[in-house]
Amino acid sequence: MNKIPDLHTHSTASDGTLAPAVLVRRAAAAGVGLLALTDHDTTAGLVEAAQAAAELGLGFVPGVEISVTWAGRTIHVVGLGVDHTHPGLTLGLAGLLAFRGWRAEEMGRRLAKTGIEGAYAGARALSNGLLIGRTHFARLLVQRRVAVTERDVFKHFLVTGKPGYVPGDWASLEQAVGWIRDSGGQAVIAHPARYKLTRTKLLHLIGRFRELGGVGLEVVCGSHARDEAFTYARHAREQRLLASAGSDFHGPQLTLSTQPWIDLGRLAALPDGCTPIWHDWPAAARLLPAAAGDPVRAAVA
Repeated sequence: MNKIPDLHTHSTASDGTLAPAVLVRRAAAAGVGLLALTDHDTTAGLVEAAQAAAELGLGFVPGVEISVTWAGRTIHVVGLGVDHTHPGLTLGLAGLLAFRGWRAEEMGRRLAKTGIEGAYAGARALSNGLLIGRTHFARLLVQRRVAVTERDVFKHFLVTGKPGYVPGDWASLEQAVGWIRDSGGQAVIAHPARYKLTRTKLLHLIGRFRELGGVGLEVVCGSHARDEAFTYARHAREQRLLASAGSDFHGPQLTLSTQPWIDLGRLAALPDGCTPIWHDWPAAARLLPAAAGDPVRAAVA
């Protein structure tokens, strides 16, 4: 593959700051040759993104990033090549979005108890109105100068033990991998270094993930340092997982100084010895023109 693959990005369909079509155009301009849109717990941006990618001749992979509760912590599983119309996936994501709606309201109530009034309404105004995440609250509190950076907001307000924190009640690992597989996709553990797992717990996660049919590990990503990329490349080889790469891009103004992701087109290459998750994807199949009925499915036909 001559151009850069980026298989983990976010748009305004979840907590990114660019509309799906704008994201696609920015990716193409940055030299990305294969792009996946993987919004949190929703596929709402895929049609717009697929249409824009088809117009530009950009390889496009329909995706999603599913929130998972595993061993008492939140893990993210990326689905690549999913069928966004699959009933099981659609129903599962609808349940997660419903929980997200309640959680956002509860976060607003808890922040109000600390004297931060109107946080829910403010976060909702910064979102698409359908998916309101912690990032929207973080952006609001920075705008209000309650904190200097979004990372500071998370640290002081939105993590365990802090006043605005609400525990996640997400999909199980079995559910998430099942929804992805049943919809024709490939399941990938996203940004594994961010979970701060011991080697024993990491291997337990990978083992269970593989048992359920998961196939990939995100080796190169915006939140991985160079040494971490080599560490997870070794894990991918030893555990017979395919290696994925994604920026976890959320917006052009959001860099490593404030958030754990980088800009489009800046990913390092996978370390030697990895088998890329895209190694057997037919390149031509991802450049088919959009069908009148469903541009997302046409992109991966």
